[in-house]
Amino acid sequence: QVQLVESGGGLVQAGGSLTLSCAASGTIIDISVMGWYRQAPGKERELVATITRVGSADYAGSVKGRFTISRDNAKNTVYLQMNSLKPEDTALYYCNADLISEGWGNSGDYWGQGTQVTVSS
Repeated sequence: QVQLVESGGGLVQAGGSLTLSCAASGTIIDISVMGWYRQAPGKERELVATITRVGSADYAGSVKGRFTISRDNAKNTVYLQMNSLKPEDTALYYCNADLISEGWGNSGDYWGQGTQVTVSS
């Protein structure tokens, strides 16, 4: 019943900016942590940033100072503002949420389908 849908990916030149959004829908009681991960071709999936319900954020060292994660609890939505983009930021970006839904079996980690970010040099 729960699903996450990302949006906002695209093609941008180095030094440019993009903002990603991810909205969770369905029967949701609470979302503890939301985050963004990315995976480039031939690479392992890596953590980009996470944020708690009260706004405490953690970032990968490679994006710290350039990316900002935020969330709107009323909308069950998490955002990733990406500035000063570099070619090495090119990847498929996935949204993640650790949430509680109705029924014990429906609670846990959920993932979006991914949105592509491509940064040209």
